[in-house]
Amino acid sequence: MKYILVTGGVISGIGKGIIASSIGTILKSCGLRVTAIKIDPYINIDAGTFSPYEHGEVFVLNDGGEVDLDLGNYERFLDINLYKDNNITTGKIYQHVINKERHGDYLGKTVQVVPHITDAVQEWVMNQAKVPVDDDKKEPQICVIELGGTIGDIEGMPFVEAFRQFQFKAKRENFCNIHVSLVPQPNATGEQKTKPTQNSVRALRGLGLSPDLIVCRSAKPIEMAVKEKISMFCHVEPEQVIFIHDVSSTYRVPILLEEQGIIKYFKQRLNLPIDDQPSDLLMKWKKMACRYERLLKVCSIALVGKYTKLSDCYASVFKALEHSALAINYKLDLMYIDSTELERSTEAENSVKYHQAWHKLCKADGILVPGGFGIRGTEGKLQAISWARTKKKPFLGVCLGMQLAVVEFARNCLNWEDANSTEFDPDTKNPVVIDMPEHNPGDMGGTMRLGKRRTIFKTENSVLRKLYGDEMFVEERHRHRYEVNPELTHCFEEKGLKFVGHDTEGNRMEIIELENHPYFVGVQFHPEFSSRPMKPSPPYLGLLLAATGTLNAYLQRGCKLSP
Repeated sequence: MKYILVTGGVISGIGKGIIASSIGTILKSCGLRVTAIKIDPYINIDAGTFSPYEHGEVFVLNDGGEVDLDLGNYERFLDINLYKDNNITTGKIYQHVINKERHGDYLGKTVQVVPHITDAVQEWVMNQAKVPVDDDKKEPQICVIELGGTIGDIEGMPFVEAFRQFQFKAKRENFCNIHVSLVPQPNATGEQKTKPTQNSVRALRGLGLSPDLIVCRSAKPIEMAVKEKISMFCHVEPEQVIFIHDVSSTYRVPILLEEQGIIKYFKQRLNLPIDDQPSDLLMKWKKMACRYERLLKVCSIALVGKYTKLSDCYASVFKALEHSALAINYKLDLMYIDSTELERSTEAENSVKYHQAWHKLCKADGILVPGGFGIRGTEGKLQAISWARTKKKPFLGVCLGMQLAVVEFARNCLNWEDANSTEFDPDTKNPVVIDMPEHNPGDMGGTMRLGKRRTIFKTENSVLRKLYGDEMFVEERHRHRYEVNPELTHCFEEKGLKFVGHDTEGNRMEIIELENHPYFVGVQFHPEFSSRPMKPSPPYLGLLLAATGTLNAYLQRGCKLSP
């Protein structure tokens, strides 16, 4: 097993996740089996209870793990399926060690950070690195490990110490450290500064790790003189300094790395049994990146949510839309609309914001209402759904988006004026969305209906079934506490809102479709988590096809994309 540790310096959020994913993609294109582990030094057991503004979206895995969004990058880039144990947190490690202490595994010993915590980290990494993540179920050959945060952070120290020890346990030919650093360019001088990188590498060396590659992030391409300066002051060869500047799309990053000779370096440094040239997989990435940059036709989608100030809050949704747009040769124009700005209360407080939000919504080719929790902004989402339904705008509702589509239909088509979800109004007379008691025992962490579950189509006359290739069932990832009230579904069906998919028991409503509408679809699951650059998610693809007016032609071709 070969281990590649990716650390970061100067600032967090520098792009370690994309760099780690891109390195994995390059090695996979050389015919190697690659897995990935993300280490988050926070004390939370998992990411499930975070606000999206803390660390971006919560990504859900097949096994129900609620993890950091970087695992989503790994899955999309490498086309693999990871597990909850591929995300290590300080909370998980300490809980593991404390449980062993209570069990009596350390009888007579003082339990300390060194060696007990550091040993637990190393043991976890070695065990998880062997777990198959590809469809062929073979053991991986390379494990890319991303250490979250920045070198020098107090909470990350035990992990750095663990890998300082681990490099000797794994042996030099099996362990490699890549350090991602920032080369800022102050506007005042316009000069690219190397001092932050020098200090970051010095701090890393002081903790016992020496970088084999220094990946320098910058806004603009870095000059050769800067590369030579970093090489000299950071005690590495010039070819060990890699530049990654801001690019038009993340699909370009693996290509930039490959152009700078990273395959040849890994082959020598880790004694890898590979050719110097990448295979067809990286050629596909090159073609995809070039195609992305040449797109001329634009499709605009309005994303109506409440976490719109940070794009990472809807990272997987954005990627799923981007994959679908690329598949049909359109450039995606994603307009984020804060749902509270569509509400009447905003018109009174700030009429300019209100009218700007509605202007965006009205000019969009399609409307998407993603998942979420809490009552804030729900009235604005209901207004957007009503607009999509009455004006026959293509619409996709995901999780909460589907539940609100049911609420909106109940209020405006069934005339149940107080129809609501018990999440927002526990005393409503018409609870069209109810909680699932067996998945809500009191604790908030990990108590939802999580992970991959089967949805069975109960009719052949379903647009989503056709988009899924006319399969009898689909398996997608879930994350919810509330569900559509199964006792009231017949009322909706009589008025044209069809529940075309349900769970294996037939009790839980999973998919809705509205009759006599170009594309009005709601799904209880989160299809965005399964979307891949070369395998777009069918519900999102359907939205883009409907928004560009090409859905019917696509269905008539037997769900084949035109060349």
